[in-house]
Amino acid sequence: MGDPKGFLKTARETPRRRPVDVRITDWREVYERHPADASVRQAARCMDCGIPFCHNGCPLGNLIPEWNDLVYRGEWAHAADRLHATNNFPEFTGRLCPAPCESACVLGINADPVTIKQVEVDIIDRAWADGGVVPLAPLAPTGFTVAVVGSGPAGLAAAQQLTRAGHKVTVFERDDAIGGLLRYGIPEFKMEKRHLDRRLAQMEAEGTEFVAAASIDSAAQLAGFSAVVLAGGARVARDLPVPGRDLAGIYQAMEFLPLANRHGAGSPVSAAGKHVVIIGGGDTGADCLGTSHRQGAASVTQLEIMPRPPQVRDASQPWPTYPVIYRVSSAHEEGGDRVYAASTEEFVGGPGGAVRALRLTEVALDGGRFAPVPGTRQEIPCDLALLAMGFTGAEKPGLLTDLGVKFDARGNVARDGGYQTSVPGVFVAGDMGRGQSLIVWAIAEGRSAAASVDQYLRALDRPALPVAIPPTARPLV
Repeated sequence: MGDPKGFLKTARETPRRRPVDVRITDWREVYERHPADASVRQAARCMDCGIPFCHNGCPLGNLIPEWNDLVYRGEWAHAADRLHATNNFPEFTGRLCPAPCESACVLGINADPVTIKQVEVDIIDRAWADGGVVPLAPLAPTGFTVAVVGSGPAGLAAAQQLTRAGHKVTVFERDDAIGGLLRYGIPEFKMEKRHLDRRLAQMEAEGTEFVAAASIDSAAQLAGFSAVVLAGGARVARDLPVPGRDLAGIYQAMEFLPLANRHGAGSPVSAAGKHVVIIGGGDTGADCLGTSHRQGAASVTQLEIMPRPPQVRDASQPWPTYPVIYRVSSAHEEGGDRVYAASTEEFVGGPGGAVRALRLTEVALDGGRFAPVPGTRQEIPCDLALLAMGFTGAEKPGLLTDLGVKFDARGNVARDGGYQTSVPGVFVAGDMGRGQSLIVWAIAEGRSAAASVDQYLRALDRPALPVAIPPTARPLV
């Protein structure tokens, strides 16, 4: 414990965001540089609890009190080592994870929690700047080959762990560049792609092979590999079957965001000059919101079917769970209207078969279901509608059907306690097996599945690689 009174002397401080009128003119990350001395002061707030519940809030089991103490003492390189001991890609989680570890911070019981996420990203950014992140090549090859299908965070984590164990790993990605949703689903203003590219360069130097623009649609394409890891994500988007859904100008978020990531303001599906309505109030909806601002939307309205959450933690969601509270992301700070307890009834068409308006109504819970509130129906302008209502499971046609893997009741690929599917030698990690989840869970699953693959290939009695979580693990609720 660096400073026994640090949490009493220092208030929580997060980095400042760049001015709104400046940042919406570019695609750079929204935060200003965080001074090193500020990170040291924030790390000193860590209480070194007898039972650090932040470990339980984080599925990776990050050694948070340890690297907080090392930062306080100025031992940044050692802090990076402890960070990498449990997390392959802290520069990703430090920027993209909603930080369930902070909700579980003991200090958060009656004060503002430690800025765990910011200290994490400061550690890894400094390690990259100082040249401390280097390739870790395996000591000796095992002779086994592993195919990883999908290059999102789960696939990349599994690939790096298996490569370092000595297996020959090939990662297949159907898009034209490696990274999965990290590449084309996450806007540049949340994480600049240079962070992804330098990590991929490290993995290539370690021996991982990447094959982009490779659509793996049949089991025959994977013949000859000693084992397979499926990490294709939960890509089936939830649709909205209401009248007018077939009008032009209505897109799934994951149709809109990849085009924006590729083309920026010049995207063929652009919000420029349009009245945009985003249906869905989660992180993906916020990504659509920030992207629409940067493309020059005339107006943006974000609809959420749930009522507006409370400002503070509700008694029904006690510490150390991750509470549903009213949060203002950088995209919300930039403008737009947020409408809660609203349900879309119909898309209204205009000339040429394109959407021109959206009819909605206020809703309230009645017997566990949402029911329209009489007299609340209204029509709002809508030239571009973006559906950001989450995902319902893995894409079954093609590879999964041809492999013959079984599925669970939620449409995810079923697996046993060691991440192995119903097909021997075929494993599954991340959203494809868990369902839609957070990046930190994907990395934890990738690491854990890699341990099972390694154990399977070597016929070991127990895993030799670290296991973060079992496939049945769930967030604190």
